[in-house]
Formats: sequence, structure tokens, C-alpha cells
Amino acid sequence: MQNKKSYRPNVAAIILSSKYPDKCEFFVAHRSDIKNAWQFPQGGIDKGETPYEALHRELLEEIGCNDVEVLGEFPEWITYDFPKVARGKVYPFDGQTQKYFLVRLKEDAVIDLQAYDIPEFEEYEFVAYEHLFKKVTYFKRRVYRRVIDYFIEEGLI
Repeated sequence: MQNKKSYRPNVAAIILSSKYPDKCEFFVAHRSDIKNAWQFPQGGIDKGETPYEALHRELLEEIGCNDVEVLGEFPEWITYDFPKVARGKVYPFDGQTQKYFLVRLKEDAVIDLQAYDIPEFEEYEFVAYEHLFKKVTYFKRRVYRRVIDYFIEEGLI
């Protein structure tokens, strides 16, 4: 008998700097709990919460700022499995099913990684597309490329 996999509903934010469209830079952050793991902000969707509401709550919790303009939403949910070494260590799930949003920081937005008691991230950078996939953790690269390429094809980036 095969066990059915369980996936955590989740939102993820591809954040463009406030300099966009003059300069296209992507926000990536280094997780405080996993060495060398750089990623986009993301987090679970609470019961009764819409993905859009979860996006704004998670941004506030993870980067201390939800002062963003939503530019687009990926039309599908993307499901991925955690690497075997990580399964069951953080969450009792096999992976996540995610709704991706493309957002742009507003001009006067201020990022504060220390906004909450237990920071999700310890540092962040804005990187160009050509450096992004060298920076982010290996198992998220395929998904990130798919979503960003969609937003490029749609003329949103």
C-alpha cells in the first residue's frame, strides 16, 4: 500500500526592488535556520485565510514589511517535495503546494528582518536575474525559474 503524500498550502513572494522597472533586482534572503539556504519569502496559509491575505501577513512576519504593489499572480499552484534530508524535520509534510505572487516594493518601504521574535532570515540581498539561480537553494531553482519565466513572458518583468 502506498502512502498519500501531504502538502502544506503556502504562498511565496517574488519581490522586485523599488527601483523596478528602471533596474530589475530580485529580493533573496538567507534563512536563519538552514546554512547556505537563500530563498524568496514564503509561508503557510492559515485556515480561513485567502492566498492574498496570507501573502501580506507572511511578508510582514518574514521581512517586517508588506508595503508592496502586487504586479501579478502565477495562475497555477505549484507542488514540490522537500529534499529527503529535510522531510519531517520542520513540518510534518512531504512538501508544499504554493501560490506565487510577483510584487514590487513601494518607494519608501523599509525591510526589517528583526521585526519578530524569531527571525526567519538573517540577511538579504537584491540580485540580478543572471545571478539569482546561483544564489538560491538548489531544490527551489526549477520552480523559481518556471514562475519568473512566466512573469517575463506575460510582460510583467
